[in-house]
Amino acid sequence: MAEESQNGVVLFEKYEIGKLLGVGASAKVYHATNIKTGKRVAVKVMNKRKLINGGFSANIEREISILSSLHHPNIINLFEVLASKTKIYFIVELASAGELFEEVAKQDKLTEEHARKYFRQLISAVKHCHSHGVFHRDLKLDNLLLDENDNLKVTDFGLSAVKNQIRPDGLLHTVCGTPSYVAPEILAKKGYNGAKADVWSCGVVLFAITAGYLPFNDYNITVLYRKIYRGQFRFPKWVSCDLKNLLSRLLDTNPETRISIDEILEDPWFNSGGYKLDRVLVKEQELEESRTGFKTLNAFDLISFSTGLDISGLFEDQNGSGLAEWVVSRDTPERILERVEEVVKGTTVVVTKMKNCGGAKLEGQEGNLIGVVLVYRLTDEYVVVEMKKRGKGDELGTKLWKNKLRPLFVELAHKPEEPVSR
Repeated sequence: MAEESQNGVVLFEKYEIGKLLGVGASAKVYHATNIKTGKRVAVKVMNKRKLINGGFSANIEREISILSSLHHPNIINLFEVLASKTKIYFIVELASAGELFEEVAKQDKLTEEHARKYFRQLISAVKHCHSHGVFHRDLKLDNLLLDENDNLKVTDFGLSAVKNQIRPDGLLHTVCGTPSYVAPEILAKKGYNGAKADVWSCGVVLFAITAGYLPFNDYNITVLYRKIYRGQFRFPKWVSCDLKNLLSRLLDTNPETRISIDEILEDPWFNSGGYKLDRVLVKEQELEESRTGFKTLNAFDLISFSTGLDISGLFEDQNGSGLAEWVVSRDTPERILERVEEVVKGTTVVVTKMKNCGGAKLEGQEGNLIGVVLVYRLTDEYVVVEMKKRGKGDELGTKLWKNKLRPLFVELAHKPEEPVSR
């Protein structure tokens, strides 16, 4: 892949763009440096028009919301999301050693000891996802990155599903994934358990890195799917008995008898040499939430604030008029609530802060509820401010919104400019 230089381009007066790291179906990824801190990051750049035309809008919204909620040492860290009129920028953790696929290609295959390290980290990350109701659905070598310390990082959650997508039959039904890694029950199109489907993909990954080739592969997609559906694969002669036993249970075509994540943790090959599942440290923002009561947005809170793909709406009031009920701000939650109190001062409205909820109630003279202002943490720098007011018939609330709160919301809203060049 030819390198494409963007040296000298600065995003939002904050990130200096470097060399091109990779190109995907809907994005380009660049090396970048935080001008203020010197921290190296990766910037995933997506063209809004191409995303809409290519049908990737739901994938991007899903990836933003999920990465904002999952905090694990083996899951790529999303630092912030920026947007201009034409582009969306993910600022993410830099995995400088590239894809696991490249590591396997260089060595032909990995030793079982080396493969065990990566597989343990993969299972730890997948277990964390499942415990938060997230099912990746596209686990493959291309979506597993390595950092400078040779630690695995799971990325690309664009095809992921969450619990609220499960139908009344208890199963997911969307057919998705990469052909060589997809579980047979997904091909059957009768519904599938997201966790068991992820386990199958983990099995394909483990087979590939220890054998040096995929267990299921064929140029003819029909033949490939037939092999997957029947579980037709052969072990290479150098694979140990313990690893064969684990792979057989991972690549069990029956999801009901397929090994579970908890059973993997007890497997002899997995535990060879001793293993203790790392306890994931709670991020500072989560500790802050427990101290202050300001809620951190969970997996799909963010999507509920966004209308369509125009994610720039997260950073600015697009219409400039009408009843916008939320904005994204860089002010602190505490300062935002102070400013709400300041703008209603001198009116008959009373502001009462709500304990353990990160917000405040707005009440009239007789204690009638006019509205509620809620503040959610989005990233370390940004918060979402939401105004929920009573129905349109509430004259006092409507006047308060028009004359006091809406002008404040416009002031609070973070409005980034287009990227500039030095």
